[in-house]
Amino acid sequence: MGFFNRKKKQEEEEQPKKSTPEQKETLDEFAQQMSDAAEACADHFKGRYGVLDFSERSLQIVDTILEDASDFYPEMEEAQQQWIVSSVGSYIFEVARRNFGGKYFWFDQRAQPILVTGQPRFEISIVVFDKVAGRLTNGKEDNIPYFFEGYAERVRKAKDGDRATIV
Repeated sequence: MGFFNRKKKQEEEEQPKKSTPEQKETLDEFAQQMSDAAEACADHFKGRYGVLDFSERSLQIVDTILEDASDFYPEMEEAQQQWIVSSVGSYIFEVARRNFGGKYFWFDQRAQPILVTGQPRFEISIVVFDKVAGRLTNGKEDNIPYFFEGYAERVRKAKDGDRATIV
């Protein structure tokens, strides 16, 4: 690292962290990417299972899709496995965001997105990709509508200062 890079890093560490327009744009872009992936998922499965309309009840259809895919998930190539997890996961995230609001962040500990709902009053968060992968490998015990209802109920009943992460 050169002198100027070290100086810049030192100055950044000394300054309080502020959101820059570039960071804000990145978060907005991230949200757009999630929305686009969710729309692509809805389009991909349109007609085969019913309409994915971003309602809570559409998660029954999502669970059926994952049930069917679980039969051949172990034989899928890794790229196909990642596609179904991220595609269906993005759809579930968007059901949450469109119905309850929230903001996407990157959850470093799990190397996947997280949706945080209710800020600044409360923070009810949901992590979805692991649950989708679990549904594909573990079966009905990782039921998506049941999982989502836990999140939705926490949001509906949240009071000032409540914090929870649904995983």
